[in-house]
Amino acid sequence: MKQALAMQSWVKKTVLNRYLWPVTVALAPVVAPCAGAVEAGEQDAVAVSALAADERAGLLAGKGMGQAKAAELNGYPGPAHVLELADALGLTEAQRGESQALFEQMQQRAQALGAELVAAEEDLGRLFASQQATVTKLQAKLKHIGGLSAQLRAVHLQAHLVQADLLTRHQVHLYNRLRGNRGAGGQHGHGPHANHH
Repeated sequence: MKQALAMQSWVKKTVLNRYLWPVTVALAPVVAPCAGAVEAGEQDAVAVSALAADERAGLLAGKGMGQAKAAELNGYPGPAHVLELADALGLTEAQRGESQALFEQMQQRAQALGAELVAAEEDLGRLFASQQATVTKLQAKLKHIGGLSAQLRAVHLQAHLVQADLLTRHQVHLYNRLRGNRGAGGQHGHGPHANHH
């Protein structure tokens, strides 16, 4: 039991450090200068966000919401669906642990970025509600929103790249067949489990 917990902890740290953090850290300078930039006069305005209720809820929950379609539809499995199909794919205990760790780290980072994105959208609405919108202010806030959106999409897309490496080619092919991704090539899956059948 202790060995299993130790391995799961190691997997989480490895997945986070090797795959998810490099992308978000690299993109961070794009959005950092604008974070929390709410000027006087905007603070008292009522924020009217352009986000629909389901979009807001999805972002706060760390859901994919189509962020990784480019990967999914081209044969790169996502951790959430891999875990749902674990039995059908014949995942080993190690693969289940690695996939679960990947999913948890992806969701944790997506939730954090999602919350920032929701706040940024509300900030944009507040800018217009304050009647103090200018081209300069608008461009700054849109740059901030764009940077957050890019980071969020990178988290989801890169999780698919990692997940593909955790599966065998046979499992990737089976996943795409079960998911109905008919156009997917299924040539991925060359990680530490790729030679297992």
